Parts: sequence; structure tokens; C-alpha cells
Amino acid sequence: MKIQQNPIVKRYPHNPVLTREDVPYPVATVHNAGIVKHNGRYIMLFRSHLHNGRSIIGKAESTDGFSFTVDPEPFLIPATNGVFAEYEANGVEDLRICPVEDEYLLAYSAYSKHGVRIALARTRNFDVVERISLITQADYRNVVIFPKKIDGRYVRLDRPHSEISPWSIWVSYSPDLVHWGDSRVIMKSVPYHWDEMKIGPGAPPFKTSKGWLHIYHGVFQTMAGAVYRLGVALHDLQDPSHIIGVSDQWILQPEDPWEVTGYVPNVVFTCGAVPEEDGTVKIYWGGADSVMCVGTAVIDELVERCLTDSRLAM
Repeated sequence: MKIQQNPIVKRYPHNPVLTREDVPYPVATVHNAGIVKHNGRYIMLFRSHLHNGRSIIGKAESTDGFSFTVDPEPFLIPATNGVFAEYEANGVEDLRICPVEDEYLLAYSAYSKHGVRIALARTRNFDVVERISLITQADYRNVVIFPKKIDGRYVRLDRPHSEISPWSIWVSYSPDLVHWGDSRVIMKSVPYHWDEMKIGPGAPPFKTSKGWLHIYHGVFQTMAGAVYRLGVALHDLQDPSHIIGVSDQWILQPEDPWEVTGYVPNVVFTCGAVPEEDGTVKIYWGGADSVMCVGTAVIDELVERCLTDSRLAM
């Protein structure tokens, strides 16, 4: 095991980049945002708790990925009619923006008295949103969809909960974004590691020359409570169910005051990352379920960790 001296993710010195004070309507938190670069602008779809404790999705935009302006109205709130209304009644949360071909697929957690399941919507311009389907049963969270079809099918990572195989990452496939199957577990938490309690998909994977790079979250239970950190895994380009390597070390942990203290202490949690043309990636994370932060990393360095400081994925 190599001991790393310098942080691989460089925090933006003016974090946090978005707080509840930046939102022009009343919210208690700002966190866990999906993000993408669309027509040269960064689009952030962030989660906020309302003052009744339920969550909605807001939208913010930026020209540089650091300074964001929030729209005057929420972007996505629970549906008020049809089957989505029943299953989104208690809030919509932790949205991922998944660029696939010529559209953006929006995968988010839908909460109701029946539990939590994943809803899927689509947009082309972030002005009009079309709900597609409820694509999981309960209890699922953290769905991310790969940016291209593989052998004619969409591919997703998800995190069902099972007492037999708790909080592991699975892969599933679909011909039409509605019907999903061929599911199997591909990555599990590792005892006596920083993510031994549970793991889950984080930011949608993006393509590198060596494989699909996936930034995921892992949780470690301490005497003072759980600690959420970020790690990185590399998936095969032709068969994303095959994991080439998983970095043995985390790439980011709670350190700044707004990550250590907040609505949920000791949390860094990502739903989005933007690879840039200069070979870096902007990684966005919610700090303590209270604010949004950003940092940068060199993509090749993240890939190298997966290849040279890897552990078994299962």
C-alpha cells in the first residue's frame, strides 16, 4: 500500500460554492447536486430540504463551475397527479444528471409511504422535463446511467438494500429505459476498510482511455457515528460490469468545518462530476448535507490509483 502525501482532490479555496443563503426561496439546506456542462454552462440540480423536512430539487447555473446563480423557482418538485404523485409524495432527492447520446437522463430518489425508489426523467435543455418511468422497486437509491449504450442497451449502476448483501453496487441493463434486468452485484464493501459499512454509486461514470471512471461513496461506522468519504473505481469500456480496479484509498474525506458539522455531520457525498478538456475533473459534493462544495483532480491520477493501488472489487 502506498502512502499518499498530497491530496489527490484539490479543494476550491472559496468553498462552499452554494448555500441556502444563495437560494431565493425558503430552504433549510443545499446539497447532493447533479451537475453537467451544457452549451458551455454548468448546470447544477441541487437537493434542498424544505422547512417541513421534505426535499425538492433546485437549479443553479455558472459560467466557470465555481460561481453559481440559482433560478427563482425550484426545478423539480413532487408530482401532483398520476402514479408519480403517489411515489413522490414525501420528496424528491439526490438527482443525477446522466448525459446519454443527445439528451440528459435525470435519475432521482422518490420518497413516499411505500419507501424509496428511483424515478427517471429526461430533458434536452433543462427547461422542459418529461418523466419516463419509476425504474426500481423499493428500497433502491443512487442510480447512475452510463453515457452510452453497450450492445444496444442502456447500462446503470444502482444500490439496492438487502440484509444478505447490504448496500452493494449492482449493474442492470435496459433496452428502453423502462424495463430493466440482467442485474447482478459487481462491487461490495470491504471489511476493515474505509468503506466497510456500505457503498453506493456517486457521480455518473465518464470515459477515459483506460475505462469508465466512477467516483463512488463509501461509509465507515465509528463510535461517534458514520463517516462518508469518496472513492474511485475503473470499469471496462466494453463490459462495465467488469471492474478493472478500485483504489484502496479514499480520494476525499470530511475535513472542512462545513463537511464535519451540519445537518448530517462528517459527510462528503457526490452526485456529479464534470471532466474537462485539460485532463482534470471538477468533483462536486454535498458537505454535511448542508452546502455544496467543489474540488479538482487530474483524471490520469485517479485512473492510476485504480490500476496501481487497487484492491479486489468484490
